[in-house]
This record gives sequence, structure tokens and C-alpha cells, in this order.
Amino acid sequence: MKMMIRMEIECTKYCVALILMRSILICSAAQVTAMFAFGDSLTDPGNNNYLNSLAKANYMPYGVDFYGGLPSGRFCNGKTFVDYLGELLGLPVLLPYTSPFATGRNVVRGVNYASAAGGILEETGRHLGERFSLSAQVVNFESTLSEVRSQMGDEEFSNYLAKALVVMSLGSNDYINNYMLPSFYASSYIYTPNGYADLLISRYTRQILALRSLGLRKFLLGGIGPLGCIPNQVAAGAAPPGKCVAYANNVAAIFNQRLQSLVDDLNAKYNGTIFSYGNTFGAFVDLLNNANTYGFNVTDRGCCGIGRKQGQITCLPFSVPCNNRKQHIFWDAFHPTEAVNQILAERAYSGSPSDCHPLNVQQMTLM
Repeated sequence: MKMMIRMEIECTKYCVALILMRSILICSAAQVTAMFAFGDSLTDPGNNNYLNSLAKANYMPYGVDFYGGLPSGRFCNGKTFVDYLGELLGLPVLLPYTSPFATGRNVVRGVNYASAAGGILEETGRHLGERFSLSAQVVNFESTLSEVRSQMGDEEFSNYLAKALVVMSLGSNDYINNYMLPSFYASSYIYTPNGYADLLISRYTRQILALRSLGLRKFLLGGIGPLGCIPNQVAAGAAPPGKCVAYANNVAAIFNQRLQSLVDDLNAKYNGTIFSYGNTFGAFVDLLNNANTYGFNVTDRGCCGIGRKQGQITCLPFSVPCNNRKQHIFWDAFHPTEAVNQILAERAYSGSPSDCHPLNVQQMTLM
């Protein structure tokens, strides 16, 4: 066990070193001053490596296609959505907030605060141990902000924040690791699906506006994907063969409708601030329905996992993943492959209004 932990630490250090070396080579002509990411395991770059949590991915074969082929803590075979979006914006790879390297000049181009099992609600994911909820991630951002402020004058700092991009992608755990786990959480007994979505949006809005009050002016708010189509849900046998779990998709759709309406309301209320809704659900369903067009031929099972659809138990240490990873939509029981993440990032960056409403990320950078 000690040898395994030591190897995990060395792998993490090696990956961080590779990331920093690559970042030195990035062109300085970035389209935004920085990017700050808030989220869960879909975008966690390794923050949970430093927490007492069961939700960790700092072991092989996670990261098999990442820099050096070693685990960084990302819940993927390679890069996340945030990694790819950063590349499109000309930014270096964002370091996790908990990394010992996330200090000084290394944080000026942005930081990733996402935490596996974290959600909009404080209690979400508690059965998995330590994690950063959204409110905790915002507090962590304020800590970074103090460090950045010390490196700039007042006017430069104000312009820096106004031209930075905030990427927020939360809510999945509030369903998978809260509302849809009645044996651990009482939320489904207390709230109807509509009432629960309203609760989430209310809490979400509070944190979004807290970030705006600090000076940030460009927000990409990603919706929840089709939860009923992930291997973990399909493996539970709650849907006919070849179909997704309708209930899980329906509750996700309710949240997404509320989130898009929130974007419209915020844009109408706050002049000088841009809010965009990333239609993750729609983009993901398009990939599932037209998989062959995008080069995928495995749509309903994980590349790495155990049990039915490789989705009953997620990817365990030193498991042997599939070889045709670029043809799989799902990497493990819950998360997409990096091939999917790249497509989702490209659609958020330059897609149509059906992908990103009312503006895509590229359009946001020009305003």
C-alpha cells in the first residue's frame, strides 16, 4: 500500500512537471486574460488527490492517454473539457487549486477548482468523503484572487478580471450523488423534481453572483448531460435494452431548462456581464444518436470498468482498459473519453446557438 501511494505521488509530480513545461511553450496571445473553472469530476484536474476522499482518479489506468501516460487525478483517459477549451483559447493547462505549484505567476492565467463528488449543495457527495462544494470552490477562488491582486495595479487587475472567462459545470452530482440516492439522502422525499431544480438554481445563482461581485464578467454555465445514458445508469437495468434511463434524463432536463432561463434573466439584468448556457445535454445526445458520424461505435458501455456494461463498478487501480478508446463515448461508469471532451469543447467554443446560448465562447472573447 505504501509503495502504491508513493508511486501515485511521484506520478502526480511528474504530470504536473510535464504540464508546466508545456505551458512555457504556449503562445502569449491568449484570447482571455485567464480562465477559472468550477465543477465536479467531469473537470477535476486532480484537486481530490489532496483530499481525504473516495472520489479519486490518481491511479492507473486513468491518464493512460494524458501527458506521459500517467494519472494526474483527471477522471478520464486523457484531457477534460476544460483542458481542451483552454487550448482553444491559447491558455496553458490550468493547475488544480490544491497543487503545491498553484502559486505566484503560475495562477495568473487561471486555476481549476473542480472537485469530484462536489455539487451545488453542501451535502452532495458527503458519503464519498472530502470534496469542495461550489461554495467552497468560490472561497478557494477568493484566495487565488488575493494572490493575483498582489501582482497587479488596481486598473490592470480590474481589466484582468473583466476579460477573464469563468467556466462552471455543476449539478450532475446533485442528482447522481444526492437526489437519486434515497438510501443516503432525503432530498427526493422532500422535493419534487421541479422543486429540487428550483432549489439548485437558487443556490447556484447565489454563487454565480458572488463571483460577479468580485469583478468577473464572462460566464459559461454548462448544463448537465444525459445522466440516464451513462453506463452506471444503463447497467442498473432500469431501462429497456438499448435505451437510456428516462427518469434520470428527465430530471436533468428540468435542471437544464431552469439554467437556460437563468442565463436569459441574468443577461437582461446585468449589463456589462455576459452569461452563456452550454447545452451539454443536446451536444451529448447528438453524439449518441449520430455516433458513427463522429467516429464512435461503442455508445453504451465504459472503456474501463467492471460488471454489466463495464458500469457497475468504475475503473479500479491497474485495470486493463479497452484498446479502441477513440471509438468509445464513455471512459468509465460515469465519465466520457477525451475524444468526447474535445468535441464538446469545440462546440462550446465555436458552435451554433443550439450548442451555446446566446453566444459561444469565441464570440464572448470578442466582446
